[in-house]
Amino acid sequence: MTISILLPYKENYSPHYAGAVSLFVKDVTKVSSYKKNIIIFGNTNSNKKLSKNYINLDLNKKIFQSTSKIYIRSFLDAQKKINSDLVEIHNRPNYVKLIKKEFINKLFLFFHNDPLTMNGSKTIDERIYLLNNLDKIIFNSKWSQDRFFVGLRERDNLMHKTSVCYQSSSKTKVNFDNKEKIISFVGKLNKAKGYDLFGHAIIKILDKHPDWQAKIFGDEPREQLIFKHKNLQLLGFKDNNYILNSLKKISISVVCSRWNEPFGRTSLEAASRGSAVIISNKGGLPETSSAAIILKKLNSQTLFNTIDKLILNKKKLLSVQKNNYSSFIFTHKYISSIIDNLRDTFLAANKINLFNIKKKKVFKILHITNLNERFNGRLHYNTGKRIQNGLIRLGHNVLALSDRDIINKNKTINDLSGKKSLQNSIIETYKNFRADCIILGHADSVENNTLEELKNSNKNLKICQWFLDPIGEKGPDYVKNNDRINQKLKFLNATFLTTDTSILTNKIENSFFIPNPSDHSFEVLKNYEKNCTNDVFFAMSHGVHRGILKKGKTDDREVFINKLINKNKEIKFDVYGMNNVQPIWGDKFLDTVANSSMGLNLSRGKAVKYYSSDRIAQIFGNGLLAFLDVKNCFDEFLPKNSFINYNDINDLSYKLNKYKKDSKERIKIAKKGRKFYLKHLNSTIVADYILSKLFGFKSKNNFIWEK
Repeated sequence: MTISILLPYKENYSPHYAGAVSLFVKDVTKVSSYKKNIIIFGNTNSNKKLSKNYINLDLNKKIFQSTSKIYIRSFLDAQKKINSDLVEIHNRPNYVKLIKKEFINKLFLFFHNDPLTMNGSKTIDERIYLLNNLDKIIFNSKWSQDRFFVGLRERDNLMHKTSVCYQSSSKTKVNFDNKEKIISFVGKLNKAKGYDLFGHAIIKILDKHPDWQAKIFGDEPREQLIFKHKNLQLLGFKDNNYILNSLKKISISVVCSRWNEPFGRTSLEAASRGSAVIISNKGGLPETSSAAIILKKLNSQTLFNTIDKLILNKKKLLSVQKNNYSSFIFTHKYISSIIDNLRDTFLAANKINLFNIKKKKVFKILHITNLNERFNGRLHYNTGKRIQNGLIRLGHNVLALSDRDIINKNKTINDLSGKKSLQNSIIETYKNFRADCIILGHADSVENNTLEELKNSNKNLKICQWFLDPIGEKGPDYVKNNDRINQKLKFLNATFLTTDTSILTNKIENSFFIPNPSDHSFEVLKNYEKNCTNDVFFAMSHGVHRGILKKGKTDDREVFINKLINKNKEIKFDVYGMNNVQPIWGDKFLDTVANSSMGLNLSRGKAVKYYSSDRIAQIFGNGLLAFLDVKNCFDEFLPKNSFINYNDINDLSYKLNKYKKDSKERIKIAKKGRKFYLKHLNSTIVADYILSKLFGFKSKNNFIWEK
């Protein structure tokens, strides 16, 4: 397992000139449970680095190419060799799009500044993109988190994708008797940091209390704010260790910023060394210490009065010092544990193996399916991604190839279809990866010659396919779908279908039924806990081109749904993909699902045993009361009172009205359905079933659909 941390370009990762980002990364990495797995990437001219796990990215600058793009290109080239499980980007939201184009594993973004001031997160559209394309966004204060969601109506639904993780500092034993009569200011000596306010106040303090001193750590060549006094020391820029050692003896520390500090590391460090901390009420500063004195008014007179009172009241001064010290909890170890817990959530695959990783082999799996990269995450929760998640959670090494995206990107004069490039890519990828098995998902463009070559290169190689479309006799696209399934059979060890294989007229050798899997990371809603605005949700996407309905393209479900709507005027339906209402994609789909209490699972064509689209997983998994056609026979493995069967449109109408009125029973059934589906029909269990049939091992899981 590898975690890559990407620093901002020219972030100085060196002992003497490190900024807040570098110090944070160094400090929390040193005590992380993942420390042996972490590589830090950056670009700095300093010879000495803060830690040994640092790689300096060499940049070959090109004319008319941005430095950021060159920097990211160098990082991505490094990733081709490392193939990190997780990349953590620090303080550069504009890097995300560049990295996301090629990196398919987990991606975190850490904000150390105000999101609304940073390239890549200033606009609402940019922030929505980040929410849709990142696995986690981490802020250094609640204030920064609130700033990120300014103007975003979807805040409540998307908060789960974000977390707050404060900066950290070491905590050492403090002898309060050794505190000296010193007042400190740490930071840039400019008006934004409030140095002018501090300067005017401190001169008056030193005149009134000649036995006290002031120590100033920092510089600012752009602003000449000059304050002189015999008891005032201008120490210039000092490294972090020097400042931390100095703070042990400092009695009062002032952080009086005018600008909204996203957090304020200097006040945090002062609290960790037992200083009496005085701060302005700006940005995230109040979050740095629960015992700090907050200036009621931000001016030099108020600051003077506050310092003066502390000096005159020794008991009060000692009390504030001790309270700041005792309330300090943001140690490196504590903050690192918070980050590690977030990592654990997304790297659980490397720790959890449902069929006992100690006794069973960890497989290298090449998964070839359409990941819809060209549609920018429009179907980020599709079944291919679900199965892939399951395989990874089982602890396997999974490499994904998006076949249609490779074709789309590689069409040339010599290869008009792009299929030649795809075959070459598969063969070269296999040579580099040496997979134990290849799993195909609707990978129609993979040619038999390619599969034959791979089989000949490794007699032990296992190949299987999964197929989601209906294959019931005389059903929609029956001939086409059967041809798609059968064309590769001679090279396959197994085939997995979302239709019960027992009903097939033309039997398929080594074929198995799999249910549409739910996924805990996708199905996060609990609609039975909400006061939904709509009663019934139904969506379909048949007959679309690039996500838009084709003119004149309809199917038999529209007739049924329209009759149902006309028959039940008191029921509030929310339908998409029909009646000139466009299908919905991405998180807009999930937002819409969240607004209905009941879901109708209606598939194309005549209802056949066990067949359904992935809609069934979304309905059950998000806690809608599911309505299923009795002819689908799902009651053979789904328990009673976990969903509602219906016989025809009249029966369905009656039951929709019944459960609209009986909210108590509706909630009870929906809750049971969600719990059962997520427990027994999730992506990890389905992935385990696929591998158990493919490799012939006995799983400890109970596959409830298997007779």
